[in-house]
Amino acid sequence: MTTEPARTYPTPETPHVGVRGEATLEVEPELARIAVTVSARGTDRRATLEDLTRRNAQVLDLVKGCADAVEKLETGAFVITPELRERGRGERVRAYHGSVRVGAALTDFTVLGELTTRLADLELTRVDGPWWSLRPDSPAYGEARRQAVRDAVQRAREYAEALGARLVALVELADEGVQQSAPFRARPAMRTAAFAAPGGAQETAPALDMEPERQSVYAQVTAHFTMTAPDLSA
Repeated sequence: MTTEPARTYPTPETPHVGVRGEATLEVEPELARIAVTVSARGTDRRATLEDLTRRNAQVLDLVKGCADAVEKLETGAFVITPELRERGRGERVRAYHGSVRVGAALTDFTVLGELTTRLADLELTRVDGPWWSLRPDSPAYGEARRQAVRDAVQRAREYAEALGARLVALVELADEGVQQSAPFRARPAMRTAAFAAPGGAQETAPALDMEPERQSVYAQVTAHFTMTAPDLSA
């Protein structure tokens, strides 16, 4: 049988002071996530699948070409859907629609602009993002917690000093959570674009200039301290 520790209750001789400690940090993002959707459409099912497979391979090759800049690459939903004719008897297929969604997380933002532009320049390809974020184990969260605790101690000390007292011991420290503001904020989608050079040759689209969005991290704690008897004579 476990025994709960005895709780300390405030008395005139050992009063308590309760405060909330807060901290806000502005830090650079650690990850940039993008989503790429490739599509295909045709009257022949096999040909549509082949087009979709080819375009999906082009996307994967471009992303994998960034090597160490890519932390995660994963394939999401795959869809192939027949479109039936609106008129006529029977289930006659008018066309086939296919799509594959690919997600990637990058840690090196210097290649992000060129990669997203080259992806968007592919045929029937849509690019969404980037969504900026921190890793779940980012040191920024720990630093925000430490600053929130220091803020709580400073506030409690100031309250005690205002009463002519001083802090004696910590009774309780409770974590109210750490939050990150606006994670994964979406940017407008970048769609397929082609640039024709004189004579019909296709030029490479210029790389986008992207500025990482700084992330706000909030931390809050509540703390209760005992303090010496205040001097209320003043």
